[in-house]
Amino acid sequence: MKLKRVMLVILSLIVIILLVNILKKDIWDKNADLLKEKVLSIDETRVNVNLSEITPFDWDTVYTFSSYTSTQNIYNTVGYKWDTISETVNEGMNQIVFMKDGKVVCYIYGYPVNNGYGISFRDDEYKNGAIKLNNNKNLDFKVERNDDVIFLIQS
Repeated sequence: MKLKRVMLVILSLIVIILLVNILKKDIWDKNADLLKEKVLSIDETRVNVNLSEITPFDWDTVYTFSSYTSTQNIYNTVGYKWDTISETVNEGMNQIVFMKDGKVVCYIYGYPVNNGYGISFRDDEYKNGAIKLNNNKNLDFKVERNDDVIFLIQS
């Protein structure tokens, strides 16, 4: 009888640990949610924002990638491999990686219409399918609203 209780307690602990690991969000997912909240709360009267001022987390470098950039190229570019990244499968999708001290702190992926917002960088800045910007640069973005989607477009 005691052995059954011990086994039941051990099994329950294993299930709880597995559930906690499955349900916990990584830092880049948590920060993506925070950024989305911040962007969606931009005052209707604002026409410009600075990306550094609206990101609710610390970062020093942001990368964005052109459509169809392979995951391996993204890993090579940022110098860091993490487990939840997808290739863009169509044009108009965001693929943005914010980093702090060489580690991913926010990852944005998908269509702006699905995310509720989009961030567009200047096309002339792409080199080998990527743009790398530091947070000490002028990161002014024009705010445009289209239906229920907010677009931040680099000035």
